[in-house]
Parts: sequence; structure tokens; C-alpha cells
Amino acid sequence: MHIFDRDTKLRETAPSVYTGAVSENWLINKNPNGGYLMAILARAMTDKSEKKSTPILTANYISRCRPGEIEVRVEEISVSKQFSRYEARLFQDGAEKIRAFGTFADENMDCAINRNESSAPMLAARNACIGMPPIPGYTVFDNLELLLDPPCAGWLQGKLIETSENRGWFRFRETRRHDIFSVLQIIDSMPPAAFASQGVTAWVPTIELSVSIRTIPDTEWLRCSLRTRHITCGLLEADCEVWDETGTLSAISRQIAQFRIQ
Repeated sequence: MHIFDRDTKLRETAPSVYTGAVSENWLINKNPNGGYLMAILARAMTDKSEKKSTPILTANYISRCRPGEIEVRVEEISVSKQFSRYEARLFQDGAEKIRAFGTFADENMDCAINRNESSAPMLAARNACIGMPPIPGYTVFDNLELLLDPPCAGWLQGKLIETSENRGWFRFRETRRHDIFSVLQIIDSMPPAAFASQGVTAWVPTIELSVSIRTIPDTEWLRCSLRTRHITCGLLEADCEVWDETGTLSAISRQIAQFRIQ
């Protein structure tokens, strides 16, 4: 079993109640990655939903999780011909930590129109990009390989730029076919875009993350971009796009996060 599947595995212990554990293998700044936690919640919701196509998922991160045992409770909100909607709540130590909502579409949804008014990010060849160095407390990069586009990578050496953007190539270090859960993990694994302009002293804990998955990518490597345009009153937004190597859009997301200087 792939490490990611093992670390997101759940067991239904009562009707619509699942137990599992948060792993130490997907940490960002010593905290479980938000996309990883969303993937766990998505596993519980997809287990209940007959419809599983092009999900839209939104999670509110109420308080900080830690590695250890969890419980996930799923509730059906509504089921129609086209969509099924669910709520999933993650509990740890008896306290609710995350509340998520998922909308899952029927596989026969009309895809006749395929229009993109922007395209995949232009990236340097992978052999010209810059790999993430080992960073204490960032175990996610032990399991995901990120190659940053050189113009975005100056923050690794303390060289900042005016634009808050990170772009690069992503893949699992241990080969794994992509699915809903891997896309959720990758879309939230890019270092905060604010690092590019503000440096690594910035701490950016997620408040809310919304992901719309459009297609499941077929290629091992994915092109990703993360952009922040506004940092105001201690908050920022971060917009991410994930594309496959052929230039097909896989997913888009918007994250609202706090901006703190440690």
C-alpha cells in the first residue's frame, strides 16, 4: 500500500462514523497539512456518496490538529439526480477540529464546453528547477517532490521579489496514480506564496480552503501555481491551479489564511 493511502485510511466503526489517524508524514511547519486533512475527510464522504465525479470541497479549519487518532462523522445533506452533498466533521480528543462540505457530481455531467481563459503556468524544464531542501518540520517534502521555477525560488536564499507567487512541478516521490485524494494533497502543498515576497518568517495557517476538482490528471508530474494578491488586516488569499503535463486543468482552489510574522 502506498504511504499516502495508508496515512489517509479510515475504518467505519459505526454508521457514518469513521476512525483513523493523522500521520506525521505530511507536516507543514510541524502541523498536519490542510490538503492532507481534507483528503481524509474526502475519503469518508466518497465512501458514502454514490456520485464521485468532479467534487467541490470546502473545509473550515476550526482549531489545530496534531498527529494521532481521529474520528470523522459524515452526514448526508441532500441527494439529487445530478449532485450529492455531504458534511464531514473531524474530531480529535473530543473536540471538533475541521468541518467540511463536499458536493459530488454524476459522472454523466455535460462536458461539451471546455474553455480556459488562462493556461498552465510556464515553467523551466525540471532539470533547471530548484528542489526543496530539507526543512525541519516540513515532512510533506519527504513524500512529495517539488521543483520550484527559478524566478520564484529566491526566498530559499533570502532573495525576495515583489510578486507573491510560487510555481513549480509536483509529484509523489513514490509513484502513485492520481485521484481525488492526491490532487487535494498536492493543491495545498505549495509553500505559501507570501514567502516569495515576505520571506520564510511568515506563518500562514489556513482558515478556509475550497477546492474544485475538474479532471483527474493522467501524468505523473503536475504543474502548479500559487498566487497571493492581497495581504490586509492579518489575512491573505491564496489561489492555486493544478495542471497536468499535457496542459489539462486538474483543479483550482482558494485558501483564506492568517498572515503572521513569527
